[in-house]
Amino acid sequence: MTAPRTDDPARLARAYYDALDAGEYDRLADLLAPEFVQKRPDRTFKGRDRFVAFMRDERPMTDTAHAVDAVYPEGPGVAVRGRLLDDEGDEVFAFVDVFSVEDGRLTSLETYAARGGE
Repeated sequence: MTAPRTDDPARLARAYYDALDAGEYDRLADLLAPEFVQKRPDRTFKGRDRFVAFMRDERPMTDTAHAVDAVYPEGPGVAVRGRLLDDEGDEVFAFVDVFSVEDGRLTSLETYAARGGE
């Protein structure tokens, strides 16, 4: 399944979480530019293929869901505030993701996270 390309940053961000939570890694890859980079507190992923491979094959927890609490769509990108939930619906951590968008694809993601009550 190919994800629709859009210049709407909020729609792209929501599609990112939908694809990730559904385990639809081809759809996830289609949302990302080839040069996609994610920076997060514990590591940095450079390149769409490396990021998707980690999400598909190396994540310690794959039975999770992203609860999106707010989307801030102003600007050239989009910020999302939410929570990662485990398979029982308990919060693993809260996060703020800041996406950059160019030519209808996500080009970068900076993740800020706080574990349980931090």
